Amino acid sequence: MALRGICRSVRQLLGQIHQSRPAVVSNQTARCLSQAASEPEPSAEHNEAVNPTFENRNPRNLEQLALAVKDRGWKTSWPHREFYHRLVFSRTQHHVTAEVFSSTSSDPVVTCSTQEWAVKKELPSTRCVAACQAVGEVLAQRCQQAGITRMVYREIPWAYRSNAVQSFRTAMKEGGIILSEPRRKHIGT
Repeated sequence: MALRGICRSVRQLLGQIHQSRPAVVSNQTARCLSQAASEPEPSAEHNEAVNPTFENRNPRNLEQLALAVKDRGWKTSWPHREFYHRLVFSRTQHHVTAEVFSSTSSDPVVTCSTQEWAVKKELPSTRCVAACQAVGEVLAQRCQQAGITRMVYREIPWAYRSNAVQSFRTAMKEGGIILSEPRRKHIGT
C-alpha cells in the first residue's frame, strides 16, 4: 500500500521535471530520486521467542557452565577420571611433550612437543627448562585457539618441584589457561 503511494508520487515528480527541463537532465534527476522501499521495523516480540524443541548443538557450553556430567570412575584408579579436559606433561631423555585429553576419548585434543620442527628450531636443547617453557607457551596458545581455557593438571608429587615443571606451569598460566576445573553443579529435578 505504501509502495504504491511512493511510486505515484515519484511519477508525478518525474512528470513535472520532464515538462520544465530537457530530457537529458530529467533522466539524471530521476536516477537520483529513486530509493529502495523501507522495510518495516522488527517487533520486540520476535527477539525473545524461544523454540520449545531446542537442541544444544555445542556440548562445550555445558562444560563451561559446569553442568555437564563428569565420569567419576573408580576411587582407587589414578589419575582420576573426574575431568572435562586433562593436561599430561611428560619428559623423556630427548624431548618434552604436553597433551590435552578429553574425558570422552583416548586421543589427545591438543598437543605440543619439542619434536615439532617449528618448536625445535628455536631451542638450543629439546629437554632443558627453556624447552619446557616454550612448550607451555605454544600449548597455551593452541588451547586458547581451540576454546579450551580450563583443564585439570595433576603432576606426580615427586616431580612437581622441578624447575622444568614449574616453568611449564607458569607458561601455561601466563598464556591464560586455568589449571583447575570448577566443581560440577548439581541441579535438582
